[in-house]
Amino acid sequence: MMKKGNNIFWLFIFGFMIISYSSNCTSKAKKHINPPTPSASVPAKKVPAPHQEKALPNTEPSSQETVMPAKEPEEKPRESELQENNGTDDVYALYQEAQDAMEKGNMDEALNLLDKAYEALLKIQAPADSPLSQEKYDLRILLAQKIQQVYAFRLPPPGSNHKTIPLVENSWVQAEIKSFQTVERKFFEESYRRSGLYHGMIIEELKRAGLPEELAWLPLIESGYKARALSRARALGLWQFIASTGYRYGLKRDKYVDERMDPVKSTRAAIKYLTELHDFFGDWSTAIAAYNCGEIRVQNVIRAQKIDYLDNFWDLFTNLPYETARYVPRFIATLLIIENPEKYGFTLPEPDTAVNFETLRLNKPVKLSVIASKLNLNADDLVQLNPELRYDSTPNYEYELRVPVGYGDLTLACLNDLPNWTPPDVVYGWHTVKKGETLGVIARRYRTSVSAIVRLNKLRSSTLIYPGQKLRIPGKGQGLEPAEGDDGDQTVSRTVSASKQINYTVKSGDSLYQIAKTYGVSMEKIKKDNGLESDNLSVGQKLIIKKD
Repeated sequence: MMKKGNNIFWLFIFGFMIISYSSNCTSKAKKHINPPTPSASVPAKKVPAPHQEKALPNTEPSSQETVMPAKEPEEKPRESELQENNGTDDVYALYQEAQDAMEKGNMDEALNLLDKAYEALLKIQAPADSPLSQEKYDLRILLAQKIQQVYAFRLPPPGSNHKTIPLVENSWVQAEIKSFQTVERKFFEESYRRSGLYHGMIIEELKRAGLPEELAWLPLIESGYKARALSRARALGLWQFIASTGYRYGLKRDKYVDERMDPVKSTRAAIKYLTELHDFFGDWSTAIAAYNCGEIRVQNVIRAQKIDYLDNFWDLFTNLPYETARYVPRFIATLLIIENPEKYGFTLPEPDTAVNFETLRLNKPVKLSVIASKLNLNADDLVQLNPELRYDSTPNYEYELRVPVGYGDLTLACLNDLPNWTPPDVVYGWHTVKKGETLGVIARRYRTSVSAIVRLNKLRSSTLIYPGQKLRIPGKGQGLEPAEGDDGDQTVSRTVSASKQINYTVKSGDSLYQIAKTYGVSMEKIKKDNGLESDNLSVGQKLIIKKD
């Protein structure tokens, strides 16, 4: 950026030549100065268009002034400084007007001016990797910082149609809408019904954090609003945290409790994570994609493809993993349907009503079903209020239990009369590793997890196993999250008696159909019990035939 002056100034010479100041020089020169920087110190990250984003509150960086020392060599001027007016003057002028409007308390006008500043910025043509391109990048950061400050003081006006997440109805979004209208219609409607249990709480937490309220619908596509939803990747809860990410954001996990299943605590953890992602990437579409597959994966795609994702998220979208590539359009499809269900052929059910509760502290392990029976309560209500309890029992340390309103004192009064509950003893069986087996195959066979087998056997790696190795297979009581998920306990069945289990070696000419028919079991059961993915067998292969 360059401004004209009437005094004698330094002359910038191309290359690295140094020109001394001459006091006798009478000719007028152009003075190059650094652009005025109302907020000079900002983090190096990309940011979204102001008119597309509802940014998070942030403090304004302190102003800095660049002072040029006299009679010392100057750095080579940036290309943008050598131009009379490259368009950045207009951006800075609008920025200053927005700053003035904000100081006067006119937040709507400030936001409007920042929108204009961003539009002016987009008109600036800058070659890739040029100094002007870097200046344009820095200006985006400057505008985003100011947007954050504006939104910290400004509430959306009544009837505002401003959207923090652009609701683009392109072909990818339309494909997800069609899926919800057809094969996933039941899932969508049931998930919407369950949303009533938690949606209000999530909205309040988002408001408190200053995040867009639309994010309250993310659990619909994450978990269907099931507090104990368990994915194949072992992600758990409303917000589908894996154990490591949950730990990173303060979610406790022990023998009794897994806070990934706590609706309130997991919501607060998700808000922390989403806030960090938005601060890092600068726009909500990319932040939401990173929430699904991780910030490192998205960052690698951006670097590898050199994508200017702030100008068009959908250029980045096409390079993401398949599941993540569906994630953002799936979320947008959800928002569109909920905003106008009739347009998309939906008559949404009445949301479930959340149970009003109070909390009490107790220091005694008691089954929720015992408490419910004593107080003549519905045990399911207690479980719904305390889904993070892995055994549906309070732990043997101080714990805040949620009970329906009016039952706090009654619970405390009868607590001494209730029996203590003790977790089940460790139960495990043995498995001899066969040639070609992996821990994944073994874990699926016994309905447990790879990590549980690794922990119980103190394995250094999930891949370092060998034929003939004997492994202990964890069962109920070995911390396999018996309360997780909606498909039953994630535990191994107790060992069946010898009379009901047959070890069979495949012979030449055998088929899965013939073996199943001979022993009176189904082909699917044999495949499931042996972790088979197809009907193909090989001579010498060992099969376990379990008869009910």
